[in-house]
Amino acid sequence: MKSGFISVIGRPNVGKSTLLNKIVGQKLTITSNKPQTTRNKITCIYTTEEGQAVFLDTPGIHKPAHKLDEHMMEQVTDAMSGIDLTIVMVESGRPHEDDLSAVAMAKRSRAKKILVINKIDSVPIDKVAETARNYQEMGCFDEIVPVSAFVGTNVKELIKVIFDYLPQGQYFFPEDMVTDQPEKVLCAEFIREKALYVLSHEIPHGIAVVIDSFKERSRQNLVDIDATIICERESHKPIIIGKHGATIKEIGTQARVEIEKMLGIHVNLRLWVKVKERWRDSEIAVRNYSRQD
Repeated sequence: MKSGFISVIGRPNVGKSTLLNKIVGQKLTITSNKPQTTRNKITCIYTTEEGQAVFLDTPGIHKPAHKLDEHMMEQVTDAMSGIDLTIVMVESGRPHEDDLSAVAMAKRSRAKKILVINKIDSVPIDKVAETARNYQEMGCFDEIVPVSAFVGTNVKELIKVIFDYLPQGQYFFPEDMVTDQPEKVLCAEFIREKALYVLSHEIPHGIAVVIDSFKERSRQNLVDIDATIICERESHKPIIIGKHGATIKEIGTQARVEIEKMLGIHVNLRLWVKVKERWRDSEIAVRNYSRQD
């Protein structure tokens, strides 16, 4: 039996979370087309008869502009400690500066390294081959695997390669466990994901979600969740709420569907909006909003 920890790194929006959701077979990490969607290190656990692969999904690598960015990069650094395997995810084409930063970070690790070229369903095969050659010349990677995380192309082959490089060992987590994240954390992330989809481009980077109350009514197969969307400016609050509350209602409706899928019970979700000026520049606020104790 094999088992080990795998850190998955790469620039923003390259598809790390989409890949891990596909591997695990359910939604554990949020996705969107906006950069810096993932803010914290997320553990995703894949268990099979062959063993257990514990993946660490990480924020996209980028240059920090404020305390939130610094926190995100700390999460990436933490995920590189004590691992058995590193996956660097890129797209076909000329490497971006952040791609090269991910490669440099991987080179500093003693762990085996796999390059995953994502989104191969959207580019010609010769461009994928050229990308593989360019990265192979860097002399860093033990394997290169092209995939389409969204479609699922070559994902099974990638899993096989991963287990080829994992050491012998026992399970780290129970067989039926897919993440070590508390339910409150996942609920907050699902709400934030739906805000990313519903809101305009400039606002989502400045929002956080805090779960204020999480109470289960076991006899009614129902959980009551109260949550607050934190924004940075007074001008953002009416945009998040929307005319006659339409926008925040849409965020809540979409989030409730995802949360009910995860919990397997009915959810009564209530949302509020609170302004915390420049919270992304406050280390205390960043730490508090990144936890759901």
